[in-house]
Order: sequence, then C-alpha cells, then structure tokens
Amino acid sequence: MVILEARDIKFIKNNRTILDIDAFALRQGEVTALIGVNGAGKTSLMQILALLQQPTSGQVLFQGEPAGKHNLLQLRKRMAFVFQQPLLLDMTVRQNIETGLRLRKVASHLINQRVQLWLERLGIQHLADGPVRFLSGGEAQRVSIARALALEPEVLFLDEPFTGLDSPTRGQLLLDMAKLLHGTKIATLFVTHDYAEIPYLAHRLSVLDQGRIIQTGTPQEIYQRPKNQAVLKLLQWIPMRGEMREAKGAF
Repeated sequence: MVILEARDIKFIKNNRTILDIDAFALRQGEVTALIGVNGAGKTSLMQILALLQQPTSGQVLFQGEPAGKHNLLQLRKRMAFVFQQPLLLDMTVRQNIETGLRLRKVASHLINQRVQLWLERLGIQHLADGPVRFLSGGEAQRVSIARALALEPEVLFLDEPFTGLDSPTRGQLLLDMAKLLHGTKIATLFVTHDYAEIPYLAHRLSVLDQGRIIQTGTPQEIYQRPKNQAVLKLLQWIPMRGEMREAKGAF
C-alpha cells in the first residue's frame, strides 16, 4: 500500500534543475534507501516528501490526498524526521522525548506510556532523568529516534542517522533500528552515504542521479541487474546478503 507519493516533481533553484522526477513512492511497512552522489538531489527530495520544501511543480500525495496549504500542518503531524545530528533541547532525556507529544497535545497519560515504551525499546531508560548535554553521540541519537517514534508516525525520514558514530555504536544502533522498523506499518525513507548499512535496514533501494530516479528495486535486484554505469559505480560499495556476516563483524 502506497502511503506517500510524489508525481511529476520538478524543483528548480537558481535557474538549475535540482529534481525532475516522474514518480516516487513510499509503501507501508517498507524501508526505502535513497542513494546518490553528493549533489544528486537526495536532501531536496526528502524535504519535499516531508512537506518541508515546496516543489516548483508537481504533487505530493499522502494516501492519495494531495498536500497543499489547507492540510500541510495536518499531514506533517503524521510524519517524523530524524536528522544526522540530534537536535536536542537542553533538558532531560525524558523531557526531550515528551516535547513533540506535548506540542501535539497528546493526553498526559498517553505521553507517559509512549515515553516509557520508547525509553525501553531504545535501551535508554537508565538515562531518562539525566541531562542530554552529557550523552554520548550514540545515546543522543537514540533519544532523537525515540522522540520521533513516540509520535507514532505513518512516515519516518532518516537523514544519515548513523553518520559520525563509532563503528560498534553505529552497528548496534543499525541492528536495533532494523528490529524496531521491520514488521511495523511505518513507511521509511532512509538516506545514507554508508552503503554497508543498506542490506541491514532497507527493503527497497532507489538510485538518484542528477535529480532523476534512475532505478528502484530490492538491493539484490539492483545489484544483480544495474541499469547503467552510474548505478554500477555506486553499487560497488554495497555488500549483499552473502557478505553481511563479514560486515556485521566489522561493526
């Protein structure tokens, strides 16, 4: 089932075409990895899909409903975003996770339930009442993820969430995220520059080149049948299932 869809998207900035995409979709329960070289348009596409950036032309549809000024805030409340750098407020871990829920006026008893649930699922309950300023990078990112998932989003955006973490921390968080997301109904868009992460987390892979989606499929399908040299050049860095045990040992 398609949750979020982009149709005939063009994004032009400073007389330069950043995106020219006929169609792109995120499906319920699937994690889609988006890859491409720097400047391919990944950030622009993610921001447009998250309704944080207006395209020059084209439509974004949420469960078939076109996004526009009349429903923008309503649709944004059905999404959550995890950035590369955790954007935490100078307060406790628990208070940070509560913030989005309070802004959305969730009932107090539900806030307490959701916060406790995600503290436990992310393994940070022992940090709940401590200040975020003393957290490690991995702990801070876990708080950021807990804050996003506590909102119970239908669509989740992950913008290089493991970048900057040391290898053991990154590997464990990656595996934990796979367990949290796989089997849920959340549609997830995952942008990464570390292609070793893709086999662990992504069900589907889309390759963006010069503002266009040039191939979409499972990671294994694309690896076995790359459409052109641009795809092939990117895929040389992606380990497939047979290599995953070795990659896991490296984390």
